[in-house]
Amino acid sequence: MRGLNLDQLRALLEVVEQGSFSAAARRLNLTQPAVSLQIRELERRFGLRLIERLGKQAHATAPGSELVEATKRIFQECERADAAMQRFRNGWAGRVQVATTLTAMIYRLPPILRRVRLEHPSLDLIVTNMPSEKGVQDVIENRVDLALVHLPVSKRQLEVTPLFSEMMVAIFPADMRDVPDEISPSDVAEHNLLVEQTTSAGYSLVVGWLSERESGREPTPLGTVEALKSAVNANLGVAIVPDIAVAMHQSDFIIRPLNPPLSRTLALVEHRNKPNEPGLEIVRNALLALRGPLAPTKATRQSRSGGRL
Repeated sequence: MRGLNLDQLRALLEVVEQGSFSAAARRLNLTQPAVSLQIRELERRFGLRLIERLGKQAHATAPGSELVEATKRIFQECERADAAMQRFRNGWAGRVQVATTLTAMIYRLPPILRRVRLEHPSLDLIVTNMPSEKGVQDVIENRVDLALVHLPVSKRQLEVTPLFSEMMVAIFPADMRDVPDEISPSDVAEHNLLVEQTTSAGYSLVVGWLSERESGREPTPLGTVEALKSAVNANLGVAIVPDIAVAMHQSDFIIRPLNPPLSRTLALVEHRNKPNEPGLEIVRNALLALRGPLAPTKATRQSRSGGRL
């Protein structure tokens, strides 16, 4: 069957909406015979009567009415296609999807995202919060373009750029007494230690640090860093969180460094085979501006020596 002719569909729509062939012809800047020919050809294509005349008025038949509704949807999609192509003609920079940890989204990204929006208004930037493990998988499966994740990451498909390390600190309720100047694993043994959800990188990080603890209750998975802060503030336990998460809330908690020290490194990951489009380069360069001091971990030593992670 031949493809649909948009001019014929437009003629059908105008005849039905205007109620006559002559009025449709004026709207389309055509002659009435030309409009009549388009309707006949459309009817011939489907083998159905689409328009019936009652005196000077033209009305859609039952199949004609259904085709009119389909025609409206077709033209709506055509308008969307025109608008999309217009964006390209007008310098659209593209669409970039970024996955990020919640802490980075709250405390690191706002000024960077604001600057990208102001400097590149034609760029569609979509930012989604997700755990590091899912962010890595979504980059591999091309569901997102870039991801901010916590190391370690050891996927051959990915380019991994360590950005900075953040120190972890212990936080206690503000009214708790006799809190040591430094917190060791054994210091939290008698407390209800609150940790991030078990699927997070933060959970395994803290549990690894606790392996030196002499005794005590198992840590309680609660959720995000923000949930941990709220729970500690409500005197439900103590928690270990990144220092930046409490930097602006000094009076809400007693904050102590850890001994031995504990840090985590945020990295930018992308697929090795991702085409380098203009929008992607804009966002990548903006995120690379986060680079700062790195803790001397095995992963960062590999990076500095040029090794692949």
